[in-house]
Amino acid sequence: MLRRTFIALTAATMLSTPALADNQMGKDIVDTAVEAGSFGTLVAAVQAAGLVETLKGEGPFTVFAPTDEAFAALPAGTVDELLKPENKDKLTAILTYHVVPGKVMSGDLSDGMTAATVEGSEVTIGTEGGVTVQGANVTAADIEASNGVIHVIDQVILPPSAM
Repeated sequence: MLRRTFIALTAATMLSTPALADNQMGKDIVDTAVEAGSFGTLVAAVQAAGLVETLKGEGPFTVFAPTDEAFAALPAGTVDELLKPENKDKLTAILTYHVVPGKVMSGDLSDGMTAATVEGSEVTIGTEGGVTVQGANVTAADIEASNGVIHVIDQVILPPSAM
């Protein structure tokens, strides 16, 4: 039942994000995010943190990608502050908290499971009433790229070290 509900949710959200749904699998995670058009802030942050080459690398990576709207929901001035060179370490920690080594597809998820992030902390997955990662809702899942997979989330999640 949960798997069927998740598959239906995934299908519905994939249809609502056509730029991502049309990915040709030849594009890496960064190029897929750029092409989608709804991850401008994330891409700018990845550039400011110096993580572009890493996320264009062989992988595989699983990225829980916050949308521009998710970044806009942060307190005023937060993004501008994080993008300053002197805050590169904090920005890197936040971004790498959104990345899990390996390719984790939605069918691999179970309620209450945890996954170690590149940042070093763990995130908790929820599957009751929709899929969540650290409380952020997954709004589109299983967007495959040549070096991993993207799951779109509606919030920026923060590692314990940033709190």
